[in-house]
Amino acid sequence: MPSSPYDQHIEELLGAYRRERAQIGELQRRMREVKASATAPRQALKVTVNSQGEVTAIEFPTGAYKRMAPVELSQMLVSTIQKARATAMAEVAEVLSGHLPEGISATELLQGKADLGGLLPETPTMADEVQEYVVNGRPGRGAGGPRIARPPLA
Repeated sequence: MPSSPYDQHIEELLGAYRRERAQIGELQRRMREVKASATAPRQALKVTVNSQGEVTAIEFPTGAYKRMAPVELSQMLVSTIQKARATAMAEVAEVLSGHLPEGISATELLQGKADLGGLLPETPTMADEVQEYVVNGRPGRGAGGPRIARPPLA
């Protein structure tokens, strides 16, 4: 039995959805691969972090740390870790740029400062065909098609 234009269109929409899901998977992979390093002054310390800012490596390329007071070494560790985390966050934000809705800053999102109201608008966007289906049911089936009840907006 040949498929109807309606069924073909549904398959096209599902294909577009699958492509978007694959793109999201690729985006997640790229984000997970982010690693960033920072080096302290005089090459005394190198810190590497992953995409979440977790420290994955601490290296002391020279013996300079041996001549440091504990407080100085501690401050160097903290500031170098902060630099590496900031670099990682910037790299993750770069990966995300262009994939977020307009008005959502990747950096603000990663810092927990973004207004996420734009991610889920009061009225969801949908293709005209889907909106038609929601309102009128499947084409060719008349007014008796399935209805989708919408919960009241808060």
